[in-house]
Formats: sequence, structure tokens, C-alpha cells
Amino acid sequence: MLNAILNNTKGDRWIWLIVIVLSVISLMAVYSSTGTIAYKHGTGAESYLMKHLAMIVAGIALMYISHKLDYRYYAGISKLLMIVTIPLLLYTLLFGNHVNDASRWIALPGGLTFQTSDLAKLSLITYLARTLSRKQENIKDVKQSFVPIMGSVCVVFVLIAPAGLSTAIMLFGVSILLLIVGRISIKQIALVCLAGVVLLAGVMLFGGRRDTYVSRINAFMHPEKADPDKSFQSDHAKIAIATGGFVGKGPGNSTERNYLPHPYSDFIYATIIEEYGMVGGIALVGIYLFLLYRCIKIVTKAPKAFGALLAAGLSFSLTIQAFANMAVAVGLGPVTGVPLPLVSMGGTSILFTSVAFGIILSVSRDIEEPKKVVVGEIREVAV
Repeated sequence: MLNAILNNTKGDRWIWLIVIVLSVISLMAVYSSTGTIAYKHGTGAESYLMKHLAMIVAGIALMYISHKLDYRYYAGISKLLMIVTIPLLLYTLLFGNHVNDASRWIALPGGLTFQTSDLAKLSLITYLARTLSRKQENIKDVKQSFVPIMGSVCVVFVLIAPAGLSTAIMLFGVSILLLIVGRISIKQIALVCLAGVVLLAGVMLFGGRRDTYVSRINAFMHPEKADPDKSFQSDHAKIAIATGGFVGKGPGNSTERNYLPHPYSDFIYATIIEEYGMVGGIALVGIYLFLLYRCIKIVTKAPKAFGALLAAGLSFSLTIQAFANMAVAVGLGPVTGVPLPLVSMGGTSILFTSVAFGIILSVSRDIEEPKKVVVGEIREVAV
């Protein structure tokens, strides 16, 4: 059975290897960093490890299924996803579960939660790739091309930003990169950026989390004057990194995991550096850079515009999110709630990240398969 699965596994082999390596790193880091929360809940870290393992296995299964589906089908699916995503984001904003003055999750039966912004990222990127590829002939047309594109980007931004400003900003940035790749004019891109700045200012000035944004930015810009309660997370992340040294304290020997509020998700990179040192931290950066390199190769070889835009958008989203998480952990940015893709403990984040990897692999599979067809045709002609 294993041989059958391996034989049916297509796409870029290096990306499959990256997924396996990140999954192993994730299991080790999550198991090490969940001891404190397990103790508080009167259980063992093994229970969190098994739940996380189950989520990773489910993610790999989704990745396998989504990579087997021809990526062209995602063009049609993207329209349906956007139709479903907008009402879900609105429902989450109005009636979702409130945690830290933010409504990001929808409660599901069985005690499960669903973070709709993860679905929104996948929906918007696939929709933009579809729209940009189909409008290439009249890409400069404001009414037919620019208005639908700008409208979708701004609507999703407005619905995500009040509860997840960092996620909304990153998704907006990915959208701008896709517009550049999709040959939207500089003037139109400037209008989208201007609209984004106006919406961002509106969210920061009139949103319910205004005090949170201001305090986090102040703590980042002026750490020496910051309230210790506001800089608590970043301070202990810096301690973890400083005490990790060059080779780290060793697996399972982190001490800051007992103080950091989210050492298994938002600050898992700090935990990894504390245990594996600068060597481990640089190695993880290298893995994500190599992922971006492999994805760029797929983009440049993709025969169709939709495949190239789809792979570009999803790879930009994954790597920007990864570097944003790591930047926060090492003190290069204000505190955000962005997980490290395929490494942080999570539910919907892992599943939708896995689907994104599967779609990228589907595009790369399409690059490989035509070559096999051509070889087969040549052999038939030769015979």
C-alpha cells in the first residue's frame, strides 16, 4: 500500500521533502513546548502531541488529495470559495468566539473551532489568480478587470482586519504582489495601495482593538519605556533566543516555554532557537528560503498563467507568513498572532496550509506530466 501511495505521489519531490522535515520539526517542538499547558490542564504533553500528530496526518492526507486534483479545477472552485468565505467572515466578525477582544473563530460541534481567515487566504489567492489569468486580454480595463479585483481584495481586508490586522496586512501584501505579477498597471496598483492605507487607518482609528495596536507598536518602537505587561511576550522571547546560544540547550530543555504565553504557536520559533540554538534557527530560515526557491521554479515553468499565478500567490503567502512569525520572535516586529506554517500547533491553520502545499504540488505535477506525454508520442512515432 505504501509503495502504491509513493508511486501515485507526483509533483516537486523537494517540496514533499520540505513538508516532511517541517512536520518532524513541528512534532518535536510542540511536544517540548506543551508541557506547561498540559500541566495546567492536568494531563500529559503526550496528549497534545497525539492531537497534533493527528492534525499533521490529516493535513498530509488533504495535501495528497489536493495535489491529485488538476489545478485547473481550482479556478471554478475559487468562485464558490469566495461566495462562501464572505458570509463566513461577516458571521465570524459579528457572532464568532471572542478571545483577547478579537473574534476570529467559529465554534463547531464537538468543541472544535474554525478560523475563517485561513479559508479567506486560500479563497482570495485562488480567486485573484483566476481573475487575473482570465482578464489578461483586457487587463487594463477598469470596469471589467480592475473593479472586481480591487473589490474582492478590499472586502476581505475589511472583514479580517478588525480581529486579525496582521493577517489582513499580509494577505493584502500578497494580493499586491499578485497584481504586479498579473500585469496590473502601476497606476491601478497605486490606487489599491491607497485604498488599503485608508482602510488600515480606519480600522486602527475606529476598530475595537485600537488600544491593543497602539500598545504593541509602542512596545516595539520604545521597549525601554513599555509597560512590562505589554512587552512580556517579546521580552521572554528575547531571553529564550539569548540563552539558546549557538547550539542551544538541547531538545526538551527550554525554560522560557514555562513563561511564554504561546510557546507552541506564536512563539514556537523562539522555543526552537532556545533548544537548538542559532544553528537550528538558521536551518529553519534556510528551509523556508529553499521552499520559496522551489516554488519560484514552478512559477517560471508553469505553462499557463493561472498555474503560475496560483503557485506564486500561495508560495508568497506561506513564506511571508513564516518570516513574519520569525521576525516577531526575534524582535524585528511588533507582537502578532501569526503561526509558523506547518510548525506551530494549530487546527485549521495546518489543514489549509496543507491544501495550499497540495495546490502548489498540483501545478508542479502538471509541469512534469506533459513531458511524459511527449516522450510517449515520440516513442510511438519511432515505432
